[in-house]
Amino acid sequence: MRDRHRVVGAALAAGLLLTGCSGPRYGQAASPAASPPASPAVRDAALDQSAADIQRTVRSLRQVDDLPLYEMTFHGSYDREVSIGEEDLAGQADGWACSLFHLRGDRPLFGRNFDWDPNPAMVVHADPPDGYASVSMADLAYLLGGTGAPDLSDPGIRRRLAHAVLTPFDGVNEKGLAVGMAAVPGGGLPPKTEGRPTVSSVRIIRMMLDKAATVDEAVAIMRRHNVDFTSGPQVHYLLADAAGKSAVVEFAGGRLNVIEDRILTNFTMTGTSDEQRRSDTRYGTLATGLPSAKNWRDGMDLLQRVAQGHTRWSVVYDLTDATARVVTARRWERVHTIALSQR
Repeated sequence: MRDRHRVVGAALAAGLLLTGCSGPRYGQAASPAASPPASPAVRDAALDQSAADIQRTVRSLRQVDDLPLYEMTFHGSYDREVSIGEEDLAGQADGWACSLFHLRGDRPLFGRNFDWDPNPAMVVHADPPDGYASVSMADLAYLLGGTGAPDLSDPGIRRRLAHAVLTPFDGVNEKGLAVGMAAVPGGGLPPKTEGRPTVSSVRIIRMMLDKAATVDEAVAIMRRHNVDFTSGPQVHYLLADAAGKSAVVEFAGGRLNVIEDRILTNFTMTGTSDEQRRSDTRYGTLATGLPSAKNWRDGMDLLQRVAQGHTRWSVVYDLTDATARVVTARRWERVHTIALSQR
């Protein structure tokens, strides 16, 4: 194993020098005015970084807009299976209500509205040494335990923010595998299988982005793990790949079910007919609009049609080049184009 220090919060343990509570101007990197003093290593079971990794991650952190939406590239490695304990973070996710689709137009796309509380968000770039590069979105309240904008001058906050690499709510990897989740009524979970690792509902997304190139490979990863929903609501997942395949994965009737579909909202899909699914307003709107949609602008238009008053971000992922186009808080005139790798 490479010689690395395990450090709480990856990136952000070495100081990011900002003036007061203000962050960088939108679109600018948060660069220290001078080299910060070295910080002592802090043990963390989840993140594994060298001092150089920490510095690189610190320097990548920037504020994209005033949602606030942040962006960073995580450097180093991490344990996909270990839990993030209260000693590392204080705060849980409470739930999600969302609309997702796989668009097979001029090129394969994956769209998603994340509809929830008015929390800050972050775009996270990751390129693990033993997995695929990816770009993903995370709700920072899961890490911060609150809904206010984080104080980037606080070293403790910076340590927490680095853990966003382990809490993706949706994303795409370099192979064109996209994953997103939505809340679903609870019930019908299968019993835990002895000997399988148990991971959270968002950690399984990180595992799929890191290790799966196709929908079939992603489903296989889910079958090898117990997914734990105790820290939030039960969710189900939409998976899509660059070859054009998509599937909904949900737990119902005491088993994991794989359903051929390319739309996901917030009702249990196991055992439903197409007519029953279309009776859901958002599902029906997407099902009607998808056949004529061709490009990312059409995808964003579909997201606008099904947006709700509490839509926090809308993202269209390109499954060919892993570009993410992000709109925050229904400000449709302002589209952030995010490449797979941060520059």
